[in-house]
Amino acid sequence: MPDRPSSLTLFRNQTFRSLWIAALASNFGGLVQAVGAAWMMTTLSDSPRMVALVQGSVSLPIMVFSLLAGVFADNFDRRRVMLIAQGFMFVVSVGLTIMAFQGLLTPWLLLAFTFLIGCGTALHNPSWQATMGDIVTREELPTAVSLNSMGFNLMRSVGPAAGGAIVALAGVAAAFAVNALSYIAIILALLRWKAPARDMHLPREPMGSAFSAGLRYVAMSPNLLHVILRGFWFGLTGIVLLALLPVVVRETLHGTAFIYGVLLGCFGVGAVGGALMNARLRERFKNEIIARGAFVGFAASCFLLAISSYASLSGAALALAGACWVLALSMFNVTVQLSTPRWVVGRALALYQTGTFGGMAAGSWIWGAMSERVGPSPTLALVAGLLIVGALIGLRLPLPESHGLNLDPLGRFKEPTLRFDLTYRSGPVMVMVDYEIDQSDVPEFLAAMSRRRRVRIRDGAQQWALLRDLQHPEHWSESYHVPTWGEYVRHNERRTQLDAELSDLLRRLHRGPNGPIVHRMIERQTVPLRDDLALKPEHGGEALATHSGPQKTDPSDWT
Repeated sequence: MPDRPSSLTLFRNQTFRSLWIAALASNFGGLVQAVGAAWMMTTLSDSPRMVALVQGSVSLPIMVFSLLAGVFADNFDRRRVMLIAQGFMFVVSVGLTIMAFQGLLTPWLLLAFTFLIGCGTALHNPSWQATMGDIVTREELPTAVSLNSMGFNLMRSVGPAAGGAIVALAGVAAAFAVNALSYIAIILALLRWKAPARDMHLPREPMGSAFSAGLRYVAMSPNLLHVILRGFWFGLTGIVLLALLPVVVRETLHGTAFIYGVLLGCFGVGAVGGALMNARLRERFKNEIIARGAFVGFAASCFLLAISSYASLSGAALALAGACWVLALSMFNVTVQLSTPRWVVGRALALYQTGTFGGMAAGSWIWGAMSERVGPSPTLALVAGLLIVGALIGLRLPLPESHGLNLDPLGRFKEPTLRFDLTYRSGPVMVMVDYEIDQSDVPEFLAAMSRRRRVRIRDGAQQWALLRDLQHPEHWSESYHVPTWGEYVRHNERRTQLDAELSDLLRRLHRGPNGPIVHRMIERQTVPLRDDLALKPEHGGEALATHSGPQKTDPSDWT
């Protein structure tokens, strides 16, 4: 494994440093606002369910809208997307502040404002996280994610306590005002940053196609599915601590808003410690070992909080929980980014967030309702057991090791020269690749084709099939469809360096003199009645078929 860059080295990157500092201010304001919103709900409603829904109202839009935000992150200028999201949250926060100062907030109106802030967060997050790969190298990415997590949790260590103090001294509306002001720093930093130009030689993917491409890629990537499942389970169970903490402080510890803020600060201190340990732990242990440890540690924290009647013991439990929270979520995030090529990373991160924050939203509602019936302590004890189950899931669905994966573009494909003029919107297109395979190589060929099917479909192919000639059994044909010629080009350009091994294997198995032969054909919906017209370009014959000959000089467009 290559040496990991140190944090100090990464801070020499001016863009990363300025955005990181701006994010500190924004995170501080967000945490102050979270304390204010949660504590205000305890004054507006006696229902633990309503208090827990404050967390759920922020998590729900991240679950619902993340994939749409991921499509924006992969197909539009990420800097502009983030500016729109930050501007929207600034406006909503100003409105929340005004309503609070006027004393017009009700429980459901408060949830509506926090829901809108969650919508802005949902739009911002995939672009923000995907942007890290534009600012730092692949080797620096784990360090960048850990530093971002550490920055957030540095603010978590002081923001909640500051929020509690602000609420106690100046009222909830002042906390909301601090959050509104905090957006200015990151908006200014994004305005100063000159994002790198993106290659847009192909038309932008239509929204529907971009949605399906993201879903398809993740569905055909078992490693990503494992991460999303574990993230969902951790979000579903782990959110109980943050969702019920205001109720625990009020009913079990008989504390004030300041005590609530201090305990959240303990969570943040632990999270900073987890971020600092993260790189060293990743060097010494496999991802799955770290994940199991995070699940078990968080379970211990929930159990301690369930039985504790002392603020000091509760603070220690929250510090442990904070460390486990960061270790788990930052590792899930890094694994998704390192297991995904750049063309779809925004959508992959969005689907991961959908799973994780969807679990948080569901957990906030479930554990709030359960706490209403049986109390917070039994609920915390039950969830501690479910967290142990999350650790045991890793025995069947372990997390992948993502280091060493080269997902840079393969770069072999060159758009072929055709005898007819096609636009990128022409289609549908059918592709056939002919192979000659010795009988002795058939088992290895079929195994390779099983992998090839997954790669083809993952990268956008439809109706994939493998055919064998009945009269000449050494002849095999692979066929698939793509909607347009532009999608055919896009499909081939999505091939990564990691896929080269499979392409080279198929090339070695092929026994023909000139390499596999590629036929590219465009479908016709109607055929002229006279056969001779079908051969004349002026009558539309160009829509019948185009195909390449043997690939002597550039076999890359079939790989």
